[in-house]
Amino acid sequence: AELRGRGGGGFLAGLKWETARNAPGKEKYVIINSHEGELGAFMDRALFTGNPHSVLEGLIIGAYAIGSHLGFIYTRHDTPQLKNNIDMALAQAEEYGLLGENILGSGFDFHVEVHLDIGIFVSGESSALMRSIEGNPPEPRPKYIRTSVSGIWKKPSALNNVETWANVPLIIDKGSEWYTSTGTERSKGTKLVSLSGNIVNTGVAEVPFGTTVREIVYDIGGGIPNGKKIKAVHFGGPMGGSIPESLLDTPLDFDELAKLGAPIGAGSMLVLDEDTSMVDII
Repeated sequence: AELRGRGGGGFLAGLKWETARNAPGKEKYVIINSHEGELGAFMDRALFTGNPHSVLEGLIIGAYAIGSHLGFIYTRHDTPQLKNNIDMALAQAEEYGLLGENILGSGFDFHVEVHLDIGIFVSGESSALMRSIEGNPPEPRPKYIRTSVSGIWKKPSALNNVETWANVPLIIDKGSEWYTSTGTERSKGTKLVSLSGNIVNTGVAEVPFGTTVREIVYDIGGGIPNGKKIKAVHFGGPMGGSIPESLLDTPLDFDELAKLGAPIGAGSMLVLDEDTSMVDII
């Protein structure tokens, strides 16, 4: 299905899972990254409050695929309602026999633990997140160490963000042809974006990859308040970049936006009007 990770890097989820599955050792882990530290990003909260079971189902499928019996959900300490929703969804899944021992009589055991961050931005980086779960300070490791081979406690670990996991059950149910029929050549499916800033309609929207930035801002977001002109759209929070009005017809696509120095990131879109000082934003 060519599902690319929705957390920012756009790495192929299936390749990550395959690496973890084929890595030596019996202890393997799956992780949901729900840290969402990106400025203006609230897609994880929308999914975990609106449809948490889609995320958990994806995690369970991923665990079965790589041979993991323990999963982790890593989320923020300052969103107690989100934590409550996650706990409630986990309890419901256990009640229906979808988590725990011998799931649905299959002989497959799988448990999930919830871990809270300590309130620093770097906690959302994959290796820092894994160190935090281990009980260590959330410090990133060198990038040449592949977490899918040596992650939590140096065991193979498959980490994806909330939106990535939520796509998995749909692909399993409807098939890869259905999934790849939407999107662009290299960015398949849809993407959740969070609209904030100088825009009429703020909130979360799901759009097909290939939709132009202009269509998202004006057709979905309702345009700029008070008839003002747009100056730029900033993607990806502190680690992202901005595109000016002249590039608004760029399609929402991992690679096309990255070429412009404005990677999609997790999907936050901060809309800036003509009166905004880019210096102040930076």
